[in-house]
Amino acid sequence: MKIAVVGSGYVGLVAAACLAEMGNTVICVDNNQEKIQGLKQGKLPIYEPGLDVFIDRNVKEQRLHFSVDTSMAVKQSSIIFIAVGTPPEEDGSADLHHVIAVAGDIGRAMNANKIVINKSTVPVGTYELVAAEVSKYTEFRVDVVSNPEFLKEGAAIDDFMKPDRIVIGTGSEEVAEVMRELYSPFVRTNNPVYIMSNKSAELTKYVANSLLATKISFMNEIANLCDVVGADVKDIRRGIGSDVRIGPHFIFPGVGFGGSCFPKDVKALRHTSDEHGYHLQILEAVTEVNRRQKQVLGGKVTKEFGEDLTGLTFGVWGLSFKPNTDDMRDAPSVVIISELLERGAQVRVYDPEATEYARTILGDTVEYCSSSYDAVDGSDALILVTEWTEFREPDFNRMITLLRKPVIFDGRNIWNPGKLSSIGFTYYGIGRG
Repeated sequence: MKIAVVGSGYVGLVAAACLAEMGNTVICVDNNQEKIQGLKQGKLPIYEPGLDVFIDRNVKEQRLHFSVDTSMAVKQSSIIFIAVGTPPEEDGSADLHHVIAVAGDIGRAMNANKIVINKSTVPVGTYELVAAEVSKYTEFRVDVVSNPEFLKEGAAIDDFMKPDRIVIGTGSEEVAEVMRELYSPFVRTNNPVYIMSNKSAELTKYVANSLLATKISFMNEIANLCDVVGADVKDIRRGIGSDVRIGPHFIFPGVGFGGSCFPKDVKALRHTSDEHGYHLQILEAVTEVNRRQKQVLGGKVTKEFGEDLTGLTFGVWGLSFKPNTDDMRDAPSVVIISELLERGAQVRVYDPEATEYARTILGDTVEYCSSSYDAVDGSDALILVTEWTEFREPDFNRMITLLRKPVIFDGRNIWNPGKLSSIGFTYYGIGRG
């Protein structure tokens, strides 16, 4: 198939690369000339494991192309994906400015009937706005499909290539059949393709992310209760995770969720609900719990060292909101580091991939280290925020000689408190009693 993907951000790049990997001819379009030029030279604007390999291979095979010319891409394609950002407005609603602008560009370039697939995360009813905007500029028929993505940053290639399900919103059986054909190489193991209405498909993405966010916030609340009563949340997680009605996923407590999806999608679903006169109390609580959870580790620091941290230095491991990405949008690390700085501390940070992104947020307020042990050396304590795999089995005996004080704040509960205590560390976890 000949496909255009408008948007070279996280979703657009992954979709374009994976669709090309299956033999399709794909043109990925963006109005950012510098970004497109970089992509043509093999420079990726994001870090995602395996994405560079897919892009390099498919560019060489001339299946994947990059351009700033949306009109050309639309004219040469029968299927056009819209994969641009929908950042949150101040009231929590999704900003559809970019989506509607792309719809207009598509309409002006239409030279035949087209299928327009909305891959961006959008509120209920957006498909109608896209169809209306395209139709302003053309007499050709446009069929708008709502096809939300369910990609996890750090595992996006695998998620796209081997999806656990595909959701397609359309009222046309003819279009549904084209979509089944498009995705057939990705579901050869018979994972389901769900055909539903556009509105149901649009809402499905928000509901999925909001439910996952709810599980996280609930377990964070339970972890805080464990600290109060002296229980261990790790035992509780094992005790409930074996229940098939609950499952083991997304019940790991920590320092709160961040990233490009959960925070904004929870807010957007709340806004949609409010617009229709229904108040989602649970999601209001999820948002508030997550806000507070990002301050829990700072509270443990002041419990150990006092309110005034002047003259103290803290090493921070992990800046991205999760491992295997450089994304720091709504990252807990920013809240934690900001509180340390406000209390007079100095901060030394290390992250395998997010350092450059961090510079755009933290500037020169922290010291950026080239290795995890450099961040520890001369620090009064270590704070682990992001559970990169290289942090799972560090040399604790070396660390205890580098730290001025043997104190560890484990924001992801990846280490054994008993082991660290036997070495001589003072250990703080999340809900470890």
